Amino acid sequence: MNVMFENLNLTGLIIGLGAFLIIAIARYTTIKAEYYFTKAFWIAFLIIGIVALGASLLVNSFIISSILSILGFNYLWGIGEILEQEKRVEKGWFPKNPKRKQR
Repeated sequence: MNVMFENLNLTGLIIGLGAFLIIAIARYTTIKAEYYFTKAFWIAFLIIGIVALGASLLVNSFIISSILSILGFNYLWGIGEILEQEKRVEKGWFPKNPKRKQR
């Protein structure tokens, strides 16, 4: 039994799981960021994206570098998503924050 599992390469599974979790977390933070902070929070997404991509260039571990790169690109993509989230709220697809001043 040990021989069968000895030669498995788990790198792809680890990176895939990391990508799955990052996408789920980034989607959640997009919705919450727009709800609590408005679409102006896109700047934080830009900073997170740039820092994560920069860190991915400096890390020697293939897996960690890959996950940081996925994180960085996901948050850069999230900039467009947070801007679109405001439109989704206006359409009634997501709730408005009642504590925020309405225009």
